[in-house]
Amino acid sequence: MEMPKASDADKERFRSIVPDHPDVVVKPMFGNLGAFVNGNMFAGLFGSTVGVKLSEDDRVLLESSERTLPFGPAERPMAGYSGLPEMWNEEGDGDDARAKAWVTKAYEYVATLPPKEPKAPRAKAAKTSSGG
Repeated sequence: MEMPKASDADKERFRSIVPDHPDVVVKPMFGNLGAFVNGNMFAGLFGSTVGVKLSEDDRVLLESSERTLPFGPAERPMAGYSGLPEMWNEEGDGDDARAKAWVTKAYEYVATLPPKEPKAPRAKAAKTSSGG
């Protein structure tokens, strides 16, 4: 499975379109970035593609009106996420405003979901002692 790495410019653009809220956390993910609220990812960066998790109605609206992309590896795109149009990366500031609007919609939607429960720590393998 190919994992494209985001360039520094891609990461800077991603951070610039993510809402500036105290409950938003942007963190590295496999050489790319993810934006989270309450432990749930609402937007991600995969190479130069920004993916967003939207309500069903907003996802249908976006995908029916724009040239969205699958988000994630071609072999296994992330279900529930829509990749924002690649041409928005090339067209400049006007399209950053559109990208920012969709990322904000994703934030607002995901913020309504239940917080993600932290994973339980993995149990360490028990040491066996050989008695004699």
